[in-house]
Amino acid sequence: EIGVLKGMIDDELVGRFNCIKHLKKEQLCAVIAKSEGVQLNPDFLFDVQVKRLHMYKRQLMNAISIADIYFRLKEGRLPNFQPTCFIFGAKAAPGYEDAKSVIRYINRLAKLINNDPAVNGKMRVCFVHNYNCSYAEHIIPAADISEQISPAGLEASGTGNMKLMLNGAVTLGTLDGANVEIAQEAGHANEYIFGATVEEINSIKGNYYAKNFYDANSDLRRALDTMVNGTVETDNGIREVYNKLINWGPSSDQYYVLKDYASYIDAKLRANAEYADRLAFGRKCLMNVASAAKFSSDRTIRQYASEIWHIEPTVR
Repeated sequence: EIGVLKGMIDDELVGRFNCIKHLKKEQLCAVIAKSEGVQLNPDFLFDVQVKRLHMYKRQLMNAISIADIYFRLKEGRLPNFQPTCFIFGAKAAPGYEDAKSVIRYINRLAKLINNDPAVNGKMRVCFVHNYNCSYAEHIIPAADISEQISPAGLEASGTGNMKLMLNGAVTLGTLDGANVEIAQEAGHANEYIFGATVEEINSIKGNYYAKNFYDANSDLRRALDTMVNGTVETDNGIREVYNKLINWGPSSDQYYVLKDYASYIDAKLRANAEYADRLAFGRKCLMNVASAAKFSSDRTIRQYASEIWHIEPTVR
């Protein structure tokens, strides 16, 4: 049945899907305008990262890439960049100071970008307040790109990526958690996979020096330095997060942000470029919807019943 459904994805169906996606973007824009006072354009690509705020989930890497894109746009180095709304939703644990510092940094970066008329037609950033299930009901159906960017080997599974897949977003992610199965089900050509594998990360543990990547990549260095050089308002907490990334020694950057960065920004810009062909990109999105059956609760419970509980279904 799934194979038949995939075979039905023609241009007409993709066009209908794109219309529905645009409607969901319009609805989300209205919600964000009312709740956040931020005006977004539903014609933009919607790049979404919504999940718990934790350093291993690497919202900071996403933010650094946005600063990088901002500078490149200002310099005219991305002439064909597809206008993008970068949307964050997350909460930090009450005592998790580093995570709270990342939230402050992203919001201050958003203030810089959203108030710069030179890039208003190309990018907007919004970190929604009080992200919850009600907000998710608006954000997830409007997403074009689902950011699932934790380092390989740290996410046991994850369900947010499944929700975004089912609602027609492509995954921009590492081979971590359920991303592995999502790419297998929908096909790697319909996702944007980047970054070190579990094996590669394990091979460098104890011998990883993040500052080597900082020194070697001028775009990364300039973007990262916005945390401390006054480009955006800083504070002791943000400076501490910055220092934990680039201090010499194998204990810095424990989540490999700097190692994965070049691969990440390349994949992100490739996804952005391919969005220009709305039919081809919409087909990728719709293939994700058509490939999501494995992640249904019916399949999950049936497998638990068979493999874990060793019980048979009751037939009435």
